[in-house]
Amino acid sequence: MNSHNIASLIRQMAKEQAHKMAVCLSHGRDTEGRVLYSHDTFLQLEQRSNRMAIVLERMGITRGMRTVLMVTPGSTFFALTFALFKIGAIPVMVDPGMGVKNLKTCLAEAEPEAFIGEGKAHVARLLFAWAKRTLRIKISLGTRWFWGGFHLAQALAYIPMERSYDMVNSKADDLAAILFTSGSTGIPKGAIYTHGNFMAQIKSLRQCYNIKPGDVDLPTFPLFALFAPALGMTAIIPSMDFTRPAQVEPQRLIEAIEDFGVTSMFGSPALIYRLAMYGQQQGVRLPSLQRVISAGAPVSADVLAQFVPMLNNECRVFTPYGATEALPVCSISSDTILQETAVKTAQGNGVCVGLPAPGITLRIIAIDDQKIATWSDNLTIADGEIGEIVVKGEQVTHAYYGRSEATALAKIIDPKDGACWHRMGDVGHRDSEGKVWFCGRKTHRVITKEKTLFTIPCEAIFNKHAKVFRSALVGIKHEEEIIPIVCIELLPDVAAHEQAAIRQALIALAAANSITAMMETILFHPKFPVDVRHNAKIFREKLALWAAEVLA
Repeated sequence: MNSHNIASLIRQMAKEQAHKMAVCLSHGRDTEGRVLYSHDTFLQLEQRSNRMAIVLERMGITRGMRTVLMVTPGSTFFALTFALFKIGAIPVMVDPGMGVKNLKTCLAEAEPEAFIGEGKAHVARLLFAWAKRTLRIKISLGTRWFWGGFHLAQALAYIPMERSYDMVNSKADDLAAILFTSGSTGIPKGAIYTHGNFMAQIKSLRQCYNIKPGDVDLPTFPLFALFAPALGMTAIIPSMDFTRPAQVEPQRLIEAIEDFGVTSMFGSPALIYRLAMYGQQQGVRLPSLQRVISAGAPVSADVLAQFVPMLNNECRVFTPYGATEALPVCSISSDTILQETAVKTAQGNGVCVGLPAPGITLRIIAIDDQKIATWSDNLTIADGEIGEIVVKGEQVTHAYYGRSEATALAKIIDPKDGACWHRMGDVGHRDSEGKVWFCGRKTHRVITKEKTLFTIPCEAIFNKHAKVFRSALVGIKHEEEIIPIVCIELLPDVAAHEQAAIRQALIALAAANSITAMMETILFHPKFPVDVRHNAKIFREKLALWAAEVLA
């Protein structure tokens, strides 16, 4: 077996559990209102990806060719992705929700030569001139209209189902894919993934969460869904808009969980919150779940306290900490949060993200906004001090595609072993037990003349108020000084006339804690701007501009 190519795992599963479902997708309802499904077994996924690899190669896609893949999550998305891996081509994965301007910038940087997409993706490609200079090969999944190029379904019709394909012999350090970050702190960057990075992620996830073949997974984030078949799990693709997890219809997720006895689930904090609210109102129980994984931002203890009663006593909610460039980095379970760390979080200690994941070496270094070219142990600071989180390990990516300046700012080379430390761009500290506490993004810290304020510890004080949905610390420049401002998003059922009393209560809360004692300006915002990928990361830069306008 080609042990480094990520697609080799699908081939392995096709041998070990050929007739078990690999991917299952909903397709409307029957006359009785029941959901209709179509599926691929592991053998069928292997065969489909083989056929697609043959066709794509005939259309001109070759090893090393950067290929944009804009396909709705489903069985075809899985088969195409693994087909590209088998060829040795480089899938370029962009989040359609990142915005037209960012999409154009990212695709121009990636310089793709091929584009595979549905009709609407091709219309957008032409309308906004995505990668116009470099694209040579256009492949359509649906009807081929005025955008021309190749038609995938027509070409596949001539390839027998049982045709094999000899995948490329990939090395661990061979480029496998370009995955763009969410862009929550600027223009999204394309993280360069090697086959070794992917394999290390698979190994770490399996060890962290005891994932095994035969598990049934409900992944609500497309890129995470790719891990399910590679780990031997059945991926049940729910009926939802993957770019708007905060607007998911909970009953559709519950229906899928109950239809298949789903044992594992992945969802953003915004999705978990919505599911918890619905479950609490309707008295829903989800006994089949054995694990729930939530990432993208920390899940609050309040949401966990509402969601956990829906699960069986053995099920745990895990919140892995990481980023597109390095995942997983740390992990913590719901019982640890609810029984041990939530109290300290509410006191302003930060959010505990747990112990480092298998294969990860983690350090806390002094905060520095400049480049650090070479690693030195002298960079590290003592436990308990807040600094920047840096990590190294096989699942850590080493560079951004076409962004040498961003790479230099985010990476530190270790002269001892030539390994690369990734600067997470997050600040935090480590306690005496080795647990890591997240205190926010480095760029979001507010530096006043008295002291430096960190977002997560400060916001925790305001989030304790029963009518606060979430808060956000921002800094506004006023007469050469930085003034800390707290933006507040209230729960949806709070009336406007209550704001004055809530403001006074929040000022009193702030005054009672040394971390927030200097904060006196409270602004109420109707709905925070958040990232599209997870609907959970707050765009504090936008809130700062809004706050400046309000105060002006």
